[in-house]
Amino acid sequence: MSYRSLKWLAGILILGFCLANPVYGQSPVVADGAELTEVGSGYSFTEGPAVNPDGDIYFTDQPNDKIYKWSAEDNTVSLFMEGAKRSNGMYFDHEGVLISCADYQNELIKIAANQDLQVIVNGYRGQRLNGPNDLWIHPDKQIYITDAFYKRKWWDHEEKEIEQENVYMYYPESKKLVIAAEGLVRPNGIVGTPNGKMLYVADIEDGKIYRYKIDKQGKLSNRKLFTTAKSDGMTIDHKGNVYVTNSDGVTVYNQKGEQIEQIPTGQRWTANVVFGGKQRDILFVTAMGSVYTLQMKVKGVQ
Repeated sequence: MSYRSLKWLAGILILGFCLANPVYGQSPVVADGAELTEVGSGYSFTEGPAVNPDGDIYFTDQPNDKIYKWSAEDNTVSLFMEGAKRSNGMYFDHEGVLISCADYQNELIKIAANQDLQVIVNGYRGQRLNGPNDLWIHPDKQIYITDAFYKRKWWDHEEKEIEQENVYMYYPESKKLVIAAEGLVRPNGIVGTPNGKMLYVADIEDGKIYRYKIDKQGKLSNRKLFTTAKSDGMTIDHKGNVYVTNSDGVTVYNQKGEQIEQIPTGQRWTANVVFGGKQRDILFVTAMGSVYTLQMKVKGVQ
C-alpha cells in the first residue's frame, strides 16, 4: 500500500474515532472540552432515567427487571432493586417518590425508598392499558402517560384491549384517569416545560414530535408539529431546548424545532436521557447495554 493510501486510511480511522468519541468545543449546550463517558455497562437494555431531589439518577435494565442508581456524589452505579414489575419510563414526583410505567401487567406504580410497590393505575374504564411507556409530571401534580403497544414476551395476551394508543392524564387527588391526546400512531417520549404550559409528545412510529398547549385544568390543545424525528425518550433544559433519543444518539432542538447539536453514543439505539448531578448539569444517557454522562453548559429543569 502506498504512503498516500496509508495516509488516507489513517484519516478515515481518525475521523471514525472522533465521530464515535466527540470532544466538544463551541457547542451551544455541551461544556467546552467535554466527552461522553461510559459510567456503566453490561446491562441488557437500559431505559427510564429519572432524577431524584439529590441529583442521583435511577434507571432500568428492563429485560432483567432491575433498577439501578447512579450516584451524583461519587459517580458510581449500584443496584437499587430487583423485581420492579418490568419498569420502563420513570419519574420522581413532588414528594420525591419514584413513579414508574410498569409493563409487566400494564400499570403505573409507585416505588417507595424501601422498595415497597403500590399500583396507581391498572386500566382505563375496565380495559387493560396497552403498555404505559413513559411519563411526565406537571407542576400541579397531574401525570401524563404515553401508552404504546409493544408486545412483551412476559405477557399472556397477544391483542390490545384498547385499539388506540393514547396519551393519558392521571389526577392523583381524584384518582381519575382520562385521555389527554388521541390521533397518534405510537406515542413514546414525553416531556413538559417547567412552567407547565407546554407538553412535547413523540409519535415514534410516525416519526413526528408534537407540542401541545396545557390549560389550567391540565387539558391539552393546539397541537402543532414541533419537528420530524423519532424519539424514544426526551428531556428539556433551562433554555427550553428539547433533547430527543433514537438511532442517531441524542439530538438537541431549540424552541423553534431547529437542530442545534448532535450527541452520538456509538450505540445502535439510544433510549432515553435526563439531566442529573447536584447542579443538574450532567446529561445522563441510556443506550442499549450502557449508560453515559456528559458535562453540559446548560442545566435541566426536572
